[in-house]
Amino acid sequence: MTAAPAPGTARTPTGAEPVPLRMTTLDGEILQAECLPGQSVLDAAADAGYLLPSLCRKGTCGACAVTVTDGPYTLGPHSPEALSPERARAGGALLCRTYAEGPLAVSLPYERSRIISGRLTERTATVSALERLTGDLVRLVLQLDEDGQLGSGAEFEPGQFAQLRIPGETEESRAYSYANAPNWDGELEFYVRLHPGGHFSTWLDTRATPGDSVTVLGPQGAFGLVETGLRPRWFVAGGTGTAPLLSMARRMAEFGESHPLRFYSGADTVAQLCGAEAISALRDELPQLETVFSVKEPVDRAGYRHGRMIDALVADLVRLRTSGGTDPDLYICGSPGLIDAVERAAADHGLAPDRVLSEKFNSSAT
Repeated sequence: MTAAPAPGTARTPTGAEPVPLRMTTLDGEILQAECLPGQSVLDAAADAGYLLPSLCRKGTCGACAVTVTDGPYTLGPHSPEALSPERARAGGALLCRTYAEGPLAVSLPYERSRIISGRLTERTATVSALERLTGDLVRLVLQLDEDGQLGSGAEFEPGQFAQLRIPGETEESRAYSYANAPNWDGELEFYVRLHPGGHFSTWLDTRATPGDSVTVLGPQGAFGLVETGLRPRWFVAGGTGTAPLLSMARRMAEFGESHPLRFYSGADTVAQLCGAEAISALRDELPQLETVFSVKEPVDRAGYRHGRMIDALVADLVRLRTSGGTDPDLYICGSPGLIDAVERAAADHGLAPDRVLSEKFNSSAT
């Protein structure tokens, strides 16, 4: 890896030849492309017909993080929250900020089925429900409009997200994870944290009403359930990071899956816990579901504990080691700080890296 040149300067001489790009998916499929001079790996893959999971395209969200396994490259400016210096030194890279300086090989952390071939699906939908859960948290439900080719069903993988756009206003879109499971009724459910001054947040807060139209771009993203037999699954959610994990749990309930499941969620107050009631409602269909709801305020309520969520998780990891229980697959979704803390705790207590799956989100990226 070399240092990135200053913005606007050429990375390679005019007329330089494209270099081969080899991308290997988690399930072993090899994809081939060519990188033109000054072209990011993400754009090179798109030119070859592969829309790799990404979001901000600015090096701030971490959605396109991969591992470079061979070859020289330049890693452009990016947020350390999206890719830490330690991870970068170990071969970590962001596809939107990676520029091949010679033949390059990349390992993709998802299966071939999570890569879109061709164009991103664009649908129209209608707002069917808009519910203010707390001061800054909204539950948004959309009904997909009938499509001549795609029908009316909502097809996506639990854990994925869509970009939502207000038709006729701007080309800006905001990314939100699906909270419900795929369905033939065409219903999409999202949890949206309102950000002051945000384009989509302002619309939801001040003007949106049932019956309004929304453009839906997706599904997108590579986060999702991995089949590893009947190993326990521990879900760890921060804020609206609850949504994709709730979608996964709902899919497990629909399929009658028997994996032991523990759902961790934390907030400052009980009122700020995102999706706690929806999670608890799954117990009838998932009798093996355990919930660990942690709040920083003193609480006297069944099923809730006073303290930090990370402390509850660490205590359970310690008990797991002393009891000799089966290591879980750990699914994490939340802020970069939460993800880093949970990944460190998992490593400190002997959980293998391939047992830890995560998706970061940065409000600055959306």
